[in-house]
Amino acid sequence: MNGETPQTPTKQGDKNLIAILSYFGILFLIPMLAAKDSPFAQFHAKQGLVLFIAEIATTLITWIPILGWIAGPILYIIWFVLAIIGIVNVLGGKQNPLPVIGKFASKFKF
Repeated sequence: MNGETPQTPTKQGDKNLIAILSYFGILFLIPMLAAKDSPFAQFHAKQGLVLFIAEIATTLITWIPILGWIAGPILYIIWFVLAIIGIVNVLGGKQNPLPVIGKFASKFKF
């Protein structure tokens, strides 16, 4: 209406958007497998993998009576906050490691 042509997303923009999926549980597999040529998406897929492993470990911890019942919900909140931080990093085009668990992501090679 204002004389501007609609913008189509670029390939790099698509890779950035696909990197957001890294922070939704097992969906980290999508950027890991679909965006192999994007170091940005691969970085976030590795971060998502570490976060997913932490979530699985937390699920196992919640099976422990009393200790797990207390620690589990706290850890789930921490993982949720870290996922939000990761999504914000993707939207900002940053490759900052997640606090606490981000250093483990560099150990993965895929």
